Amino acid sequence: MNPKNLKMKFNINEGINIALGKMEGWLESLASMLPNLLVAILILIVFFFVARLTRKLANRVLNKFSNRAAVNNLFTTIIHILTIGIGVVIALNVLQLERTITSLLAGAGILGLAMGFAFQDIAANFISGILMAFRQPIKVGDIIETNDYMGKVDKINLRVTVLRTFQGLNVLIPNRDVFQKPLTNYTKTNDRRIDLELGVSYADDLEKVKTLAEKTIGDLPFLLKGREVNLYYDEFGSSSINFKVMFWIQYPDQPGYLKAKSEAIMAIKKAFDKNDITIPFPIRTLDFGIKGGEKLSEMGISKQ
Repeated sequence: MNPKNLKMKFNINEGINIALGKMEGWLESLASMLPNLLVAILILIVFFFVARLTRKLANRVLNKFSNRAAVNNLFTTIIHILTIGIGVVIALNVLQLERTITSLLAGAGILGLAMGFAFQDIAANFISGILMAFRQPIKVGDIIETNDYMGKVDKINLRVTVLRTFQGLNVLIPNRDVFQKPLTNYTKTNDRRIDLELGVSYADDLEKVKTLAEKTIGDLPFLLKGREVNLYYDEFGSSSINFKVMFWIQYPDQPGYLKAKSEAIMAIKKAFDKNDITIPFPIRTLDFGIKGGEKLSEMGISKQ
């Protein structure tokens, strides 16, 4: 036999023996670990059902003390994940894989840090959503104005607030912007003041204007009871004496507010017309004879 072929045959046999030895060692290790493996699988199954049961019980308890669905769901989800995580740690301990647990925890910490930097905006919106759920500055159905948008709150998620404007648009505003920036909630007070800015001629009787305007507004049906109508003159304008009429209504919604304001304007205009009170328009006077200029009568205007 060729020595070269004999050497190759010896190498193949040696490799097969090494592989068989490795497989035999693995089988022995598997056989020795089989009871622990079965116990670990049983622990995972038990903790899976315990996590589901714990989540249901926590949800029932939280619903009795809080009606904030978003917060309740958040806490029940955290409890569910923690319970399963405890089961995984116990199962790995049974399998004597303590080093694996340490590596997993270290990897989770590094991954969490990296994700924190990568998704810091999402995290900020998430935390803002939790704080909003606890403090409840707004609720579904409230009429609010924030971030240059006004409308009715349609949904409040843990990441965004969904606002439906009075033009029928759906606007998604990040919770961080809603929580940190100025917000006006018109539903909290249930009433709102309307300020009308008007002007009357210099020739009109201001006492008469005041009495008539206050009586006209006071007779409107949507006026809030127990609130007075106030009129204040605030400046001498270029062609009128300007004033404000202030009165309160129970705030239904933005269309209702605009309707009340429109009816008030029409009522005042009608009352002023009936009593010969003039609401002047801007007047401009052209003086052609001032300081060397020509008077209109002296200008040579050709007739055509």
